[in-house]
Amino acid sequence: MTWLLVGLGGCILVLVFLKLAGEVSEGNTLAFDKRIVLAFRKADNPSLPIGPAWMTSALIDLTAIGGPTVLGLFVLAIVGFLVLQTRYWTAFFIFITALSGEVVSYVLKSAFVRPRPTVVPHLREAFSSSFPSGHAMQSAIIYLTLGAVLMRIAEGRLTKIYILGMAMFLTFVVGVSRVWLGVHYPTDVLAGWIVGLFWASLCWLAAQHYEVRAGIRAEKRKSDRLE
Repeated sequence: MTWLLVGLGGCILVLVFLKLAGEVSEGNTLAFDKRIVLAFRKADNPSLPIGPAWMTSALIDLTAIGGPTVLGLFVLAIVGFLVLQTRYWTAFFIFITALSGEVVSYVLKSAFVRPRPTVVPHLREAFSSSFPSGHAMQSAIIYLTLGAVLMRIAEGRLTKIYILGMAMFLTFVVGVSRVWLGVHYPTDVLAGWIVGLFWASLCWLAAQHYEVRAGIRAEKRKSDRLE
């Protein structure tokens, strides 16, 4: 039943993304996108964001947790820890999920080649094309994948809810920060979330399929014995 639900959800995500991508390619979302981006800036001076200065500073910091440098170091640290714990398959799963996510992000950005927003000055440097948001996509992939792994070993419903909530929160704030800083349209971020959730779900299904033979459960028992 779980496989069926995840598969159905994946199909829905693909259809939503294709619809959104079509609307973006035809320019039907541009007016909406510009209106949202401008809503985060002062009406008399679009170069300045609304709200106190500390909020912009905080969002500049937060956007980094969805960037390739921080996420890459984070993934390597987690993978190294899992290897030391002899959980090789789990380490391989996380590494491949993150690496393949980068490839998917590059392919999609190269396919759509949407220009970055020009309606407001950027508060952060951005170099690649805009659609979908790589930060939103990769943060969804990494944090949701790690959340799923932690939920498997966590005990207690409240703990599992906390883990899932934190994974979703981190993914959300990274996406919002990209729009706030003027480097992405909201539809870029939405597309990144959709693809990230789909890819994390697809990799999770693949891991579930090979779990018995690859031995995640066996690794857990082995690690418990070593303790």
